[in-house]
Amino acid sequence: WTLKSIPPHDWFLCLDIEQYFDHEHDPERVFEEGFTRPIPLENRDILVTTFFNGDPDNPEFHFESPESLSKDEIEQANKSLARILGTNIDLRPFYDQASNDPVLGPLLTEYYGFKRMARANLFEDTVNRIIQMRLSHKPTAKKMVYNVRKSYGSLLNTGSDNIPAWPRPHQLIKATPMSIRQLDPGPTKRKGEFIIGFAEDLLSGERDLHHLETCQPQVFYDTISKVRGVGPTSAQQLMLFRERPDAVFPSNKKKGKEKGHRRWIILNYGGDPDNTSEKEFQ
Repeated sequence: WTLKSIPPHDWFLCLDIEQYFDHEHDPERVFEEGFTRPIPLENRDILVTTFFNGDPDNPEFHFESPESLSKDEIEQANKSLARILGTNIDLRPFYDQASNDPVLGPLLTEYYGFKRMARANLFEDTVNRIIQMRLSHKPTAKKMVYNVRKSYGSLLNTGSDNIPAWPRPHQLIKATPMSIRQLDPGPTKRKGEFIIGFAEDLLSGERDLHHLETCQPQVFYDTISKVRGVGPTSAQQLMLFRERPDAVFPSNKKKGKEKGHRRWIILNYGGDPDNTSEKEFQ
């Protein structure tokens, strides 16, 4: 089956960004063999391979799955695939506004049709972000995420290999911080506490995933920042993975030094991040 994307969209630009891919992926092979990953449906997980038609102005994705899917299941899969690939994100207003911008203008030309790539939902994005936080050796960080998936997610058979799905909250709460720590390699006990805690918050109703995916950027930032293990920089990063083209970059100063995305935005425009007022920033 296929899914059209709002143009412009050049998915091949994502192949250069390693953080968009997981331990089992080789972006160089994705170009020829397609991008295979587990997709969560309501009642099961399936493997889907994605192919892109390579046309930024008429972008279309083609999907294949070894499973036979009902019409309803294809619709469920499309929700995750649209979020992962960004097919519903409309860049055109942004291009209109920023085409003459001294910093963004040249980038829009060079990376025409670039859209971010995300995981299937905010839970996957958050677990991935918490586990990989402050780890400079990315292959090890990705292996840790993979090991958590392998231990607590469903295993999907590709014929030649097993690919673990991402654990859902009800699967992850069966873990303990210690059992997560003992994976080889495994995240720290504290990170284990954080991801299990987030799963518990979602299951208890204390946090609502749909609300977090759809609420206004400032509400999202304030809410997700209260999740243990998610600091201000992670909160901004997770905000940019949502299916919305808008975001906020609140000030977050530590000892007088501006942190997070705001620091880099101000630096790129030649400003002093530590001495820029809210009015000047806006």
